[in-house]
This record gives sequence, C-alpha cells and structure tokens, in this order.
Amino acid sequence: MSDAAIARMMPDEFLEWGQHQALRYELVDGIPYAMAGAKRRHDRIVMNLHAALVDHLRGHRCVAFSSDTAVRIPSGNIRRPDAGVDCGQFEDDALAADAPYLVVEVLSPTTRNLDMFQKLEEYKTVASIAHILLIDPDVAEAIHWFRTEGRDWRYGKVEGLDQTVRLPEIGCSLRLGALYEGLTFQPRPRVVVGG
Repeated sequence: MSDAAIARMMPDEFLEWGQHQALRYELVDGIPYAMAGAKRRHDRIVMNLHAALVDHLRGHRCVAFSSDTAVRIPSGNIRRPDAGVDCGQFEDDALAADAPYLVVEVLSPTTRNLDMFQKLEEYKTVASIAHILLIDPDVAEAIHWFRTEGRDWRYGKVEGLDQTVRLPEIGCSLRLGALYEGLTFQPRPRVVVGG
C-alpha cells in the first residue's frame, strides 16, 4: 500500500481510536504505529521509576504518569514515553498529559536511535517539558536533558548507581541505584593491549 493510500488521522481522532485498540500506538505524521512490548529488564526499570516518582510526588500538585498517558507534540505527533510527570490540570477522562514537565524513555535495542534523536527532538518542542531522561538499561547511566533559565537545552551524563538526577523545580531527586534496583550488570569487555 502506498503512503498516499494510508488514511491519516488527526491527533484527537487518533486518541479516541486508540482507546479501542488492544495494542498501544503512537501517532507519527498522521499514521498510527504499534509500540513493541518490552523485555523484563526494561519493564523493571520502568516500574522502579514509577515507584520512585509516585513516592517523591505524594502530596505534590504534579503527578507521575505511565505510557498509557499520551504526550502531544506541537507537530501533531502523539508520543507515549515510558514515564513522565505532569504538572498541569488533572482530568479523570483526559487521554494526554496537560502540561508534561518530565518525560522518560528507557532505551532498548530496537528503539534506541528513535528515542535518542527523533523523539528527543520532538519532546524539546513541547513548551512545558523541562526535563528529558534517557535511561540505559544495560549500564547504570542516564542522559539528562534540561532547560536552562534562558530556555536553552543542556544535557549531562549521570553515571553510577550512587548518582542522582535532580529535578529541583518539583523537589525531586532520582537515585540511579533505585531505578536499577533488583538488577545486575554484565561486566563490560576490557580492552587488553598485548605486548
């Protein structure tokens, strides 16, 4: 089927349609794309992250959300990060975050490039997003993108189980050790120079 033959959807139409699907989808350039299932390691990190966010935000006006909550991109795309924090108006029947503040993607072999480039650039266009976290499932490391006071984007690499990602505007700190709780790591190969 040619690209021209595919019926494109508008964001609101897509969100309504998505409620009646067995799989979870994202909308890219008007076309729904099914999201692949995750491996247990990926899911463990996501669940640990949710637990940490919910615990930190208890009693706060901002709330954690899962990939069931959509993030609207100004271009019309709809994305579903693995986790996030919404600091907007909470409505029981809403299908998308009102004012996403943080979005998190746990990288996987099949989506790593998509998450680190295309989705990252899309998230940067959402005015309310102040933090984007890309978590590597195989090593204790995350790339933390954040807006400066001048609204420019900067990033830093957070490495090691004892290190913390700080979200000062909402008084939240995420220790990497808590995100990887219950997981072990394969030793990295060492380069040996022969002589």
